[in-house]
Amino acid sequence: MATAEKKKKRVNVRTPEVMERVQAEVATHYQSSIVEKVRARGGILSIGDTTVRLAKQFGFCYGVERAIDLAYASRRVFPDNRIFLIGEIIHNPEVNRQLEEMDIVSLPWQEMNEQYDELGEDDVVIVPAFGAPTSFMDKVESQGCITVDTTCGDVMKVWRRVRGYAKDGVTSVIHGKADHEETRATASRAKGKEGGGHFLIVLTLAEVDYVCGYITEGGDRDEFLRKFEGCLSVGFDPDLHLQKLGVANQTTMLKSETEEIQRRIRTAIEDRDGKSDDFQVFDTICGATQERQDALFELLKEPMDVLLVVGGYNSSNTTHLVEIGEKELPTFFIRGSRCLVSFEEIVHYDIHKKEEIQSEAVNLFDKEKMVIGVTAGASCPSNLIENTILKVFALRGVSETEVREAF
Repeated sequence: MATAEKKKKRVNVRTPEVMERVQAEVATHYQSSIVEKVRARGGILSIGDTTVRLAKQFGFCYGVERAIDLAYASRRVFPDNRIFLIGEIIHNPEVNRQLEEMDIVSLPWQEMNEQYDELGEDDVVIVPAFGAPTSFMDKVESQGCITVDTTCGDVMKVWRRVRGYAKDGVTSVIHGKADHEETRATASRAKGKEGGGHFLIVLTLAEVDYVCGYITEGGDRDEFLRKFEGCLSVGFDPDLHLQKLGVANQTTMLKSETEEIQRRIRTAIEDRDGKSDDFQVFDTICGATQERQDALFELLKEPMDVLLVVGGYNSSNTTHLVEIGEKELPTFFIRGSRCLVSFEEIVHYDIHKKEEIQSEAVNLFDKEKMVIGVTAGASCPSNLIENTILKVFALRGVSETEVREAF
């Protein structure tokens, strides 16, 4: 069959008989009876001189659960086919490890290689929860592959928004990480169906202030293009494409920061034009991300000695929980219980140095009385949270048996 004649083959793998088996398998891998019992107690577990406080919202969100279910179902429905995944299903090493054990092969997502050319009509390609750039989707379709799309609904809402901007001649200012899968997928949609739309990706408030200065005062065009190299649509001209702006965002960003970016750009346009008619904004923060951030703010009102944030180091929404926590108390970003080596040693990710480090002589877990806060990003399974709780109590001299008998 000629490439031009190949048609999109998307399949529904969520049949009742498949999902019954899949959900039982997923529950075995990722659920936790201890976590559910602590939830039922209002998120508090006290044994002796040690108290663990869980945020009211943490861990897997609906979009993540759906993506994992679909990935597991793909192997059930296509037991003998080759199955590929564009990048990672979510940003959690434990979940991605489980998929690797199911012979689901990860493909590169930043650029296509010869593996994409070798895909065939019997191959299954899973699109991750973040989505994928349109160029990747077009390539998979042109190869005639069977596609299982797990893209989160909240992400697709942002895509609809930036497509609307492009249709109206509005440049999308995307608040996000330029090297993140979701941001790249969103940027590809910001070009619009005809490909004439434009985008600018910003991450920090300092970058936004630079853009706002250009909006109000003008500036060096070449310097602007150099500063935002890799974060601009092809043919972007700041003298033309900063006239009409609409803000969108990677759905897992810090809500308060996105809102501040919106405010500053609106103010800049008002200062330039005397009105804000050429500015558009809609709330595109993921509901689960917002819930987890709000729940952590609520948890931080309680007295605690230390906060543990559990999740994958490349998880954006988890990183923002760390940012919130570290402003209030000692906060450690850990992948799981193995990072809690002893009272004196915690292996954790430093979000500022962008590397895993080892903190020595922490001495945070050997006080006579301790209150430890625990939360987790939307891509962290409950079994990892359970293991963290058990390790905290073990370091305090409380056995797993004692923890389980406490309910």
